[in-house]
Amino acid sequence: MKSGIRKLLHRAFFIICLLTLLPVSTLVQAQEQPLTPKQILDKVDDLFRSQSSHGFATMTVATAHWKRSLTLEMWSKGKDKSLVRILAPKKEKGTTTLRSGNDIWNYLPKVKRVIKLPSSMMAASWMGSHFTNDDLVKESRMADDYTFEITFRGEVTGDDIVEVTCHPKPEAAVVWGKVLVRARLKDYLPLFVKYFDEDLRLARTMTFSQVSELGRRMLPAVVTMVPEEKPDESTIVRYEKMEFDIGLDDDFFSLRTLQR
Repeated sequence: MKSGIRKLLHRAFFIICLLTLLPVSTLVQAQEQPLTPKQILDKVDDLFRSQSSHGFATMTVATAHWKRSLTLEMWSKGKDKSLVRILAPKKEKGTTTLRSGNDIWNYLPKVKRVIKLPSSMMAASWMGSHFTNDDLVKESRMADDYTFEITFRGEVTGDDIVEVTCHPKPEAAVVWGKVLVRARLKDYLPLFVKYFDEDLRLARTMTFSQVSELGRRMLPAVVTMVPEEKPDESTIVRYEKMEFDIGLDDDFFSLRTLQR
């Protein structure tokens, strides 16, 4: 009798152990599945986005003639709604950029004026930085506007990496002749994005560094843009605080909010 009970207990213990291990092994198998090129590009485009997000960052712009820093507060929802407001310095405080759908506006508090940006202005500098209006609000998306393929997978300087090369679609309203994305294979966090002009000459490089916890996610806290023709200049964005999947109504991304 005791022997039979002992066998049943052993069998129950074995089944419990097996059920405990199964989800773990399934998770490991899922993690080992490599991302597709499209998933890699979407991950880069949506690095600091989610269903919704809110955060603070400092943007430091250094040129040959001057240097300044801007304190930014940012919100986003989905892939086509974003709001970026300058909190400091006082001279630019309140300047805000809004994207809602395909429409993009700037609010200039000094003159209390709202300006709708035409498509031709998307490649223009945002607030004198080395980032463009398009970089800021992510109107274009690599997976939508480019054809793409993995062109390298292997080890570089001790890191296992993957590279995706993108070429613009004929109908896409983009300024780059080629975009090269390099990411770490272990977590697909980007290391850099290189942008080439229409003659396929390197125009600028955006690098990602200082991976740390932001909003309970491991993300690169520093994003640096350097123009190829002016390597001594740069724009550095340091993300200081992020929160994801917060409650944000669609009405928040409105002209009313833009002018607050």
